[in-house]
Amino acid sequence: MAGAIDIVCNLYTPETVANGQTGLDDDFKEQVRMPDYMRNGVTVEDYIGKMDKAGIERSLLIAVRAGDINKKGGFEIPYKDVYDVCQAHPDRFSGLAGIDCHRGMQGLYDLEEAVKEYGFVGAHLYPHWCELPPDHALYYPYYAKCCELDIPIMMQVGHNLVYSRSRRLPSVARPILLDQVAIDFPDLKLIGIHIGIPWTDEMISMCWKHENVYTAGDAYAPKYWPKEYVHYANSYGKHKVMFGTDWPVIDPERAVDEVNELGFRDDAKQMLMRDNAMRVFNLPE
Repeated sequence: MAGAIDIVCNLYTPETVANGQTGLDDDFKEQVRMPDYMRNGVTVEDYIGKMDKAGIERSLLIAVRAGDINKKGGFEIPYKDVYDVCQAHPDRFSGLAGIDCHRGMQGLYDLEEAVKEYGFVGAHLYPHWCELPPDHALYYPYYAKCCELDIPIMMQVGHNLVYSRSRRLPSVARPILLDQVAIDFPDLKLIGIHIGIPWTDEMISMCWKHENVYTAGDAYAPKYWPKEYVHYANSYGKHKVMFGTDWPVIDPERAVDEVNELGFRDDAKQMLMRDNAMRVFNLPE
């Protein structure tokens, strides 16, 4: 198998940490048991070293828009910053355009520019940072634009943790809320990331019901993936599940090692680790 594709990766460098562009406070880093050496950020070059050791060929790098930046705790990674990393390492990274539904038409113009000018391969949404459920009307113009641009959109579904004590956010995105979106936009490739925990069965049911709904096993170490999720990815849902880490939450070396211990069939593992992402995001060979 050629190298794996990590579809959920954050720009977690010393610069983004120092500038408050990660949304993670020290309490969260302690909660997820982040190693001390990582807590002030990891350079892009050192992260590529981790990718190499893990056998990860390409990571999809998120230009995060964490909801309304005018609210306390809001932040963003400018699209240009992610574009610059992708330009410097075109064989290792592709960009994802963060969505802030509060930006109206300017947000739509930005998304189009990201895809047409910067070569971004998808969109990314944090419903909890926007504090609106995935089926809210404010997102619909962005879903329509993704259809027009022929790109998928991923979003965190399931509960969310307290990433920063300065702004505690509600869990607004149960996976079942993708149902109406998938009905209204049958041509839109929707990806529910973070497994949908604790509503994993809902995530699986949405993937089973809708041909345009997918999921990703990220943000949770694979050895802790729910058994029903592993079974789905290893059997009748093998064409619907993709690999991700949500770096820096999960170390890529650990993630790949633990996937290797889950007993996947060869064809299912190939789809999980590479083929599904290549197809859904139209990635270059």
